[in-house]
Amino acid sequence: MSVESFSFWFFASRSDAKRDRGLKTPEDIRRIDRIPYGPDARWNTLDVYRPRGKAGKLPVIVNIHGGGYVYGSTKQYQFYCMGLAQRGFAVVSFNYHLAPKYKFPTPVRDTNLVMEWICRKAEIYGFDTDNVVIVGDSAGAQLASQYAVICTDPDYAKIMEITPPEFTLRAVGLNCGMYDLKKRAGEIPGNKLMIDYFTKDPSVYGKKLDVLSHVTEKFPPAYLLSAKGDFLVEQCRPMAELLRSKGVPCEYRIYGDEKTGHVFHLDMRSDLARKANDEEIAFIREHLHGC
Repeated sequence: MSVESFSFWFFASRSDAKRDRGLKTPEDIRRIDRIPYGPDARWNTLDVYRPRGKAGKLPVIVNIHGGGYVYGSTKQYQFYCMGLAQRGFAVVSFNYHLAPKYKFPTPVRDTNLVMEWICRKAEIYGFDTDNVVIVGDSAGAQLASQYAVICTDPDYAKIMEITPPEFTLRAVGLNCGMYDLKKRAGEIPGNKLMIDYFTKDPSVYGKKLDVLSHVTEKFPPAYLLSAKGDFLVEQCRPMAELLRSKGVPCEYRIYGDEKTGHVFHLDMRSDLARKANDEEIAFIREHLHGC
């Protein structure tokens, strides 16, 4: 792990622990932790959250955590995901293989394993696979957008050598993200954090990096959010404009002021985070089927 990645990991873990200190599992949430979804017992685990008292199938939100591809787990997202579940969803939050040991596109393959697991276990856990939503923030937003392209463009799915299972992706929530993978890979010489994920020579991945050219009108409706103080705020508008140019239903919102930072929406004590999450969920509900 590079010095930059270790520094990111160290300060992010301290910040996340401070943010969530004292929070507990809400009484109205049922949680099942560390369920295996793939062959790697360390990395391929997920958590499921459901509102208590709601029987039967629920629309599913799949959360892809952020962390620059080198950090993060279901632990840092448990309270955010339980907040989503309180809004009437079955929520799946999963761990994936992290850099620097595991390189691009391992997390994308992990995401597909999660979707296969959801489809296999739909009856057991009450997943409505006709109403699936994927949300992600930071690196997780990039992964969510990339997987959405895999699901909606067969040519790119073939390039990635990934075959999604049978489910209906109704919407995506892309939060404080980076989306132009090809451009970011081209910035490798000045970004050692990205070297840990892409290696020093991203050209070896070829067309796999050219995600945005495969965005079509079939891309799911998308809600993009960021904040005025988010270091990735400039990534939001171009992605929204691309989606709109393809005729994809899309909204994007920039919240707060210059003190409102990256992934602000994960702070469950924040009124602004609550507002942002409520507005994203309202958009998502507009695109569910029969809910």
